Amino acid sequence: MAVAEAPIDIEALENEGDIAADYIEGLLDIADFDGDIDMDVEGDRAMVSVVGATLDELIGEEGEVLEALQELTRLAVHRATGERSRLMLDIGGYREGRRKELFRVGAEAAEKVKESGEAYDLEPMTPFERKVVHDAVAAAGLRSESEGEEPNRYVVVHPAS
Repeated sequence: MAVAEAPIDIEALENEGDIAADYIEGLLDIADFDGDIDMDVEGDRAMVSVVGATLDELIGEEGEVLEALQELTRLAVHRATGERSRLMLDIGGYREGRRKELFRVGAEAAEKVKESGEAYDLEPMTPFERKVVHDAVAAAGLRSESEGEEPNRYVVVHPAS
């Protein structure tokens, strides 16, 4: 018997986005950065994007500053709502570009596994990056799983059974 999933509470997600936007806006003001904030709900999570001016300092090398800002923003939302947040923060379109690149990486890994018939390990990735790769592998008709411990957790692509 299938368990029915709880309906997505759009109003609660929009509230998360508002709290996160206020928090990010405050950080931008303190750091004297320009940028406009866009909010949206995508699937079952709030999405907050900072767009506009050059914001490379807020992304960092390989997105580590962006990851830290996302965690701080999630903590601010949790503090305000008492609920765990899965909010996604993007700055300057970094995550969207990274998503496309990672989907390609996952598709290429799936092709290698189809050709060789052997499992293939990818480099360590963040949870966001692993999710995108898992989606790409599933779209290619194969299965994958995450192995290892943070921060060295990585994706293994397996041949079709």
